[in-house]
Amino acid sequence: MSHWEEKYRTRTIPWDRGAVSPALLGWLDDEAVPSGRILIPGCGHGHEALELARRGFQVSALDIAPTALQHLATELHAAGVDAERVCADALTWQPPQPFDAIYEQTCLCAIDPEHWPAYERQLFGWLRPGGKLFALFMQNRHGGGPPYHCGMSDMRALFAPTRWQWPQEGAGRVGHPNGSFEFATVLTRLA
Repeated sequence: MSHWEEKYRTRTIPWDRGAVSPALLGWLDDEAVPSGRILIPGCGHGHEALELARRGFQVSALDIAPTALQHLATELHAAGVDAERVCADALTWQPPQPFDAIYEQTCLCAIDPEHWPAYERQLFGWLRPGGKLFALFMQNRHGGGPPYHCGMSDMRALFAPTRWQWPQEGAGRVGHPNGSFEFATVLTRLA
């Protein structure tokens, strides 16, 4: 059994807000999320997947933990909506076609930083050219992980300007129930 599956089975998931991230709600209210296909890697219980499905998006929810995806399936069924649920490792999974957008909140900070370049390549490959990456970069500064600290200078190096367009304005700050916070920004995949 994977480390993450054990966390979900024992409900040891302090990163779970129990609700949709306020950052995603803000992007939806601002109509910043393009219509079409959207991927949520490391979706967990899928609060964001459920919200996006309710709003008519074609959602693919990816997680390595079957228990998390089963919880999402139950929530989707209760709401009368659907989303594709994929149980796979984000570092190796490949979709049949690229996505219009990706919502990245908890997957990057859960991956050991030595694997971040491989994950960045996955994100780049999963998105169509011009696709949007809605990213929340965890700022915990406690050392170690997960969650790992996603310092903005490290993120700018990881999501290099030769592959990603960063917005002109700075990242917004989003508080997290665990006492940390995230920087929210939207990157565009270059051709």
